[in-house]
Amino acid sequence: MIDSGSTDRTAEVAAAAGARVVARDAILPRIPAVPGKGEVLWRSLMVTSGDVVCFVDADLRDFSADFVTGIVGPLLTDPDVDFVKAMYDRPFGTELDGLASGKTPGQGGRVTELVARPLLNLHWPQLAGFVQPLGGEYAARRSLLERLPFPVGYGVELGLLVDALHTVGLDALAQVDVGVRKHRHQDGQALGRMAAAIYRTAQLRLSRGHLVRPRLTQFERGEKGFEPRTYAVDTEERPPMAEITEYAHRRVA
Repeated sequence: MIDSGSTDRTAEVAAAAGARVVARDAILPRIPAVPGKGEVLWRSLMVTSGDVVCFVDADLRDFSADFVTGIVGPLLTDPDVDFVKAMYDRPFGTELDGLASGKTPGQGGRVTELVARPLLNLHWPQLAGFVQPLGGEYAARRSLLERLPFPVGYGVELGLLVDALHTVGLDALAQVDVGVRKHRHQDGQALGRMAAAIYRTAQLRLSRGHLVRPRLTQFERGEKGFEPRTYAVDTEERPPMAEITEYAHRRVA
């Protein structure tokens, strides 16, 4: 497990459960770390050693080992498969956040349906068949991951999927139905920032260069009316791990 500065005892609980916990900033200290999900996934390649790497989001509820065995299965049984995404139902409801109310089956992937799916259908129709393109549960061969750039923020899942398509082709991509995924839901403004990062990731892959550094302005009601809050949109990407000197030296050793 990679701990990216958590303050909720995540690292302590994970270590007590038998997981090997590595602090994000202790990995590749030569390269200053930046906040973001993709940053952590990229650095994880430095401290893992298996030929198959499996990523699973840490906020899942009712998690079972089936998520891991199901995702890595095609990689272990079919040498022509290089990248596997999980697909599942994503119920949406406040009961998942600890309140008593009903739930809406299959409506949890709001950014997927409003941003990612239209982008993929319009620009990468070969990927239109992926049920959960932004899902955080997927596995891939190290030999592929080390050749791909990693967007440092929430665009990482879209970026890896698109780049994997261009690197190894559609026939090397697969998906596995693992049932139901329950997790913590974010508020609308957080989803807006996630959507902006995902759109930017797609934009970079559609037209590299000649793009201004984007920002997203959202509004919150304050004492004097609506107040603007402006956020930078994640634009930085980490290069393929195979290009990192420390990684190359580790493989030789």
